[in-house]
Amino acid sequence: MSTPSTPVIDIHSHFFPPITQAEAAALDPHAAPWLQINDNDHGMIMTGDKPFRPVYSALWDPARRIAEMDAAGVNLQIMCATPVMFGYRYPIVQALPWAQRMNDYAVQLCSHAPDRLKTLAQVPLQDIDAACKEASRAKSIGHVGVQIGNHLEHRDLDDEGMLEFLTHCANEDIPLLVHPWDMMGGEQRMKKWMLPWLVAMPAETQLGILSLILSGAFERLPRSLKICFAHGGGSFAFLLGRVDNAWRERDIIRQDCPHPPSSYVDRFFVDSAVFDSRSLELLVDIMGEERVMLGSDYPYPLGEQQVGQLIRDTRFSAETHTRLLGGNARKFFGI
Repeated sequence: MSTPSTPVIDIHSHFFPPITQAEAAALDPHAAPWLQINDNDHGMIMTGDKPFRPVYSALWDPARRIAEMDAAGVNLQIMCATPVMFGYRYPIVQALPWAQRMNDYAVQLCSHAPDRLKTLAQVPLQDIDAACKEASRAKSIGHVGVQIGNHLEHRDLDDEGMLEFLTHCANEDIPLLVHPWDMMGGEQRMKKWMLPWLVAMPAETQLGILSLILSGAFERLPRSLKICFAHGGGSFAFLLGRVDNAWRERDIIRQDCPHPPSSYVDRFFVDSAVFDSRSLELLVDIMGEERVMLGSDYPYPLGEQQVGQLIRDTRFSAETHTRLLGGNARKFFGI
């Protein structure tokens, strides 16, 4: 269990506010997400009239969330939007009010226990000026950072507009969590068995990281940028040797990336959501113990069911456990 001097901080958890179908219709009456609550404990995220994902009350009930945090020994949880809420494909006249409403909802949920719950904002990335302004507004009303998707249609994180947004966040001291979404592969190849989550999601995250490294974007971005990639950075750590080898052997890889890809691991963070002690040991070895933070993906079924237990059960020193369970997060988010 934690002590007041070493709080356990889960930096990657999701929420979905009790959005009504009528409220969602202001964004899109046919496909916008809303919450159908079936009883006190169960519900369904809907997109228009279609069921999207079965959920339970911890997603929208802060009291239930606090009770489960207490059971897991988690002192503080940082919540972010379920990615279906992003609204990136809509015109800004609809997307900006939607993001603002969701961010206000998030602050309301945290007000239940402001010393236990913090939140990351969502922003309308389809309009960079609006995204920058909403990120700053969100910070002013209590958000501790911003969550963004790893791409916007064909535009990856090295896109000039994306870099403008990342630079704004660096200059305003707004930490970022990058979450994969809208996964590659499509229904033809990722047809069942949750393959989009098991194959494409880790690949999307690695793509986000490599787009910043190989494009030379990290050479241009301020070193003050605080950026964390969810799900342990996806497949990045395991395949980093392949990327370094390609950089050494092919000049096309070095064209925009002046240093070995492995030399950029000090420019970003990852969470611990890898679900295997051997994977976590590799991740910490590659990234360094100061750049990995507890992240559970709570309260979804593919998240860590006993939040923090993987770190506690892995053979690290007491100092490393403290860093991973909360020390790194305190510094990253300024908590």
